[in-house]
Amino acid sequence: MSPFEREITLELVRVTEAAALMSSLHLGRGDKEGVDRAAVDTMRGMLDYIDVKGTVIIGEGEKDNAPMLYIGEKVGNWEMDAPELDMAVDPVDGTRLVAYGLPNAISVIVASEKGSIPYIPTFYSLKLAVGPELAGKLDINAPIRENLRVAAAALGMDLSELTVILLNRERHRDMIEEIRSLGSRIKLISDGDIAAAIATSLPDPSVNIYIGIGGTPEGILAAAALKSLGGEIQMKPWPTSDEEKENLISGGYDTEKVYTTDDLIGKNAIFAATGITNGEILRGVRFQKRRAITDSIVMRSATRTVRRITAYHDLDHKTIPLKSSGEMQFIRIQAVRT
Repeated sequence: MSPFEREITLELVRVTEAAALMSSLHLGRGDKEGVDRAAVDTMRGMLDYIDVKGTVIIGEGEKDNAPMLYIGEKVGNWEMDAPELDMAVDPVDGTRLVAYGLPNAISVIVASEKGSIPYIPTFYSLKLAVGPELAGKLDINAPIRENLRVAAAALGMDLSELTVILLNRERHRDMIEEIRSLGSRIKLISDGDIAAAIATSLPDPSVNIYIGIGGTPEGILAAAALKSLGGEIQMKPWPTSDEEKENLISGGYDTEKVYTTDDLIGKNAIFAATGITNGEILRGVRFQKRRAITDSIVMRSATRTVRRITAYHDLDHKTIPLKSSGEMQFIRIQAVRT
């Protein structure tokens, strides 16, 4: 185990725990911006305490007009002997899910050695994720009909027993109808496709295949977990306008390239996530009197070690660092619940 893994694995979990706690205070209030703001402010504040020289490669970005955790931002304490790492973050995957009290929202962070996380300048990609038994057997460029038949044969299942999970979007109407025509089961989600992709690789999976057009950053974050679990993701850029396609081409990117798991994440990455609402891979934040309970998972791709962590937070003593207006503040969590 390298020094950076030994020292920051639990620290990364503390980052996602804090972001999950603060964003969960907005559960069901209908305020997506409030959910995201709370998580970003907290995650950015927590990162200042980690002994790394971190650079955000995957962050909030221009899509979210974020003042913090933007691409290229330096995070960590930047002490002289601290390791230099790439960081990928999603303070809340599923802000709408939290805002309306729906399942599958998580807070996610990935740390990997410098130069091991790519930046792909497109908001959306076509993605295909599967578990260990199907890794290397499906092709994102093949028709869905062919992929499902191959999957059923490889798993020793009937087509009617396969479960495909994908975002419930109008752009997926034809895809959904084709899956239905084959008789396979479908699980539609409104948001939260990081958890959906990872769910295919759990030891006792409730879904077999994740497919569809979703966020490119989310695909890269999911790749770190899938690599640790022995699963696979394939991803192909899906520009939504001629301008975005031209930007990709002028930047030297091949719009027909299929990115594999190894293309998307280095061999030595740490993935950490905490549940905000109950979902496919994690339970959400629970409050019990003056205590909060969080459910987290942390994985190392180099050794495929997976740890689950349940933490009990005493809210009478819990402090959360926020980084607002360029200043660090420590506030008791109960103070922001009013």
